[in-house]
Amino acid sequence: MKKVRGYIFSRPFMDERVPQHVQNQVIRDYCKRNQLEFLLSSTEYAMPDCDFMLEQVLDNLDTVSGIVAYSLFQLPKKKARRRVIYEKFTNGKKSLHFAVEGLKVKNKEDCERIEMLWNIRLTLPYCANAQDINIGVKTFLKNVVQ
Repeated sequence: MKKVRGYIFSRPFMDERVPQHVQNQVIRDYCKRNQLEFLLSSTEYAMPDCDFMLEQVLDNLDTVSGIVAYSLFQLPKKKARRRVIYEKFTNGKKSLHFAVEGLKVKNKEDCERIEMLWNIRLTLPYCANAQDINIGVKTFLKNVVQ
């Protein structure tokens, strides 16, 4: 059975807040379903944009088969930084999993899919919501009727 290190946050990410024990439970369940031996999670510090613990886990990647993060949105916000991380896994024949999304990085196509999800998530705050659309429809209908 492949040994994997968990990776969780002690702070909110992408406007989400998930208690650490819930993150660990989700990772534990993911590992069980995927026949992975779950090792104690490394918990990222609460400071904004800090990825010190992720760096430590990456530095010790030779001691495990891979990492299971709670969510892909716990990766660094900078695209270039994420690309470096993906390369460590694809070049090193290690596995990078995201428990909530049920995804695994195996190759460059997987990395591109994850980047597409990042792009969608980063775009969402700029999209119209239901209230905006409702106001727009009402305004349109009001102008058409007149």
